[in-house]
Amino acid sequence: MAKVLYPGSFDPIHLGHVDIIDQAARLFGHVVIAILHNPEKHGGVFTVDQRRNLIHGALAGGPSEGRFSVIAHPGLAVDAAKAADADFIVKGLRNSGDFEIEQQMAHTNLAVAGVPTVYLPSSPERSSVSSRFVREIAQYGGDPSSMVPANVASALKEIFA
Repeated sequence: MAKVLYPGSFDPIHLGHVDIIDQAARLFGHVVIAILHNPEKHGGVFTVDQRRNLIHGALAGGPSEGRFSVIAHPGLAVDAAKAADADFIVKGLRNSGDFEIEQQMAHTNLAVAGVPTVYLPSSPERSSVSSRFVREIAQYGGDPSSMVPANVASALKEIFA
């Protein structure tokens, strides 16, 4: 089976991410989840270590358990893919807007590093979920629990209490 890299900020991981990870694990066998970050830039709701822990908690007991690993990588997704010895980069698509952005990145990644990208469609019920929306809802006192795993909902509630 192939090994694929699923890059993102995962700040925080949400049910749309879990959906793509589960699909990729079923199709390819092993998913390397790459938390991409800029070590010189302070930002985000969660630290890289917190994101790693939230990812492990979110996937525990699910269909991807034992079929993923998590790395943190400063820099480009293609460099993370090469470092992880991944055969492909996997990207989730929610809508046609995602396709336009991801297609340009996929062509660039292939041209620059020879790493092909595979697109997986999000489940219809997850097509409107984004980390940005989750953060905004939590920040303004809303309840994002329908969009995130339970451990993430708890962590968001604690941070924005």
